[in-house]
Order: sequence, then structure tokens, then C-alpha cells
Amino acid sequence: MNSVKKILGYVWILLGPVIILFLVQQAIEKIAAASEGIARTNTTLQWSIIILIFIPICAGLVIFGYYGIKGEYDRLPERSEDL
Repeated sequence: MNSVKKILGYVWILLGPVIILFLVQQAIEKIAAASEGIARTNTTLQWSIIILIFIPICAGLVIFGYYGIKGEYDRLPERSEDL
């Protein structure tokens, strides 16, 4: 089971930046496709908010994966007294 946690750690580390790159690529496409004026401003604002919300989430994925690789989750407590 610990080997699965380490493999998933690598998956999380790779998934974080890939998600951000995908979101930025989608934002560029959608903003370029938006018509001029208010519609383009609204699209830009929406994608800016989406990207700003997902940056900390993806950073958390990378940190979670790092701890998985380092073995921090190899032994999880089963009772409150184990903490």
C-alpha cells in the first residue's frame, strides 16, 4: 500500500502544474474568442478569478504529493491516542 501512496505522490506532483497550464491555455483561447468590449472584459475577469482560485489548490496537490513521496503517510494513526 505504501508503494501506491508514493506512486500517487508523483501523480499529484505532476497534476498540479498540468492543471494550471491547462487552465491558462483555456483562458487564452476563450479570451481571444470573446468579442470586443464588455464581453471580453467579463471573460477575462472570470478566467482570472478561476485561475487565482486554482493556484493554491494545485500548490496543495504538489505539497500533498511531496509528503506522499517522502513517506509521511506510511504510518497513519488508527486511534486518537496514536497522535
